[in-house]
Amino acid sequence: MDGNLTFAIVTCSDTRSEKEDTAGAALESLIAEAGWECLGRVVVRDERADIAEAIVQACDDLDADIVLTCGGSGLSLRDVTPEATRDVCERDVPGIAEGMRAYSLRITPYAMLSRAVCMQRGRHLVINLPGSEKAARENWEGIRPVLAHAKSMMGGGGH
Repeated sequence: MDGNLTFAIVTCSDTRSEKEDTAGAALESLIAEAGWECLGRVVVRDERADIAEAIVQACDDLDADIVLTCGGSGLSLRDVTPEATRDVCERDVPGIAEGMRAYSLRITPYAMLSRAVCMQRGRHLVINLPGSEKAARENWEGIRPVLAHAKSMMGGGGH
């Protein structure tokens, strides 16, 4: 176990219910396998205000260290997760989003079509992941090694 981390998952979809949210369910399992805790998982519509509200709730009410969004970061006009993330977060953490794309580019050229961002809301980290289960798992694999250190740094720990 890499330290105690808490998560919340926000799936952004007009077509999936929580029961059909295989990507969110997979992430919840991967979090548990790492020995960490998922404090909540919700599915919200692909509406900027709804996504932003869910991110705020995950950070401010659930107090999750890391909020993983699932879906809504592609090129469809309905994909507004990065914009919603920017609406409620203060600081960019571009290296994580760049790292996800670099990791995924080894698997598929479609990774370069991702508009995913990673940002901080206070001492909380918000990371946009893809909506497909396969891509969400691949991106998780790419970011998992840095998450405990990211939490430590946000809490005032050294580099």
